[in-house]
Amino acid sequence: MTLPKFILGDNTNYPNAIFVIHTEFPRFIINLENDEVEWFEDFDAEDQKELENETENAIKLATEFYDEEIAKYED
Repeated sequence: MTLPKFILGDNTNYPNAIFVIHTEFPRFIINLENDEVEWFEDFDAEDQKELENETENAIKLATEFYDEEIAKYED
């Protein structure tokens, strides 16, 4: 099965939270309510620098994905 790079998620236990799931490496979920990130990967010290660079870009892309999806509903 091919998954989209980003998936929107919500949960009634977290009524104010909006989650964006990033399905490619580095896999994570970001809660756009508070920008908290939960990683699905384990990283070692060697990965840390690369992760810092990729994280900023991946979170930016996740936020842009959310904004684009919401704009589609508003049209």
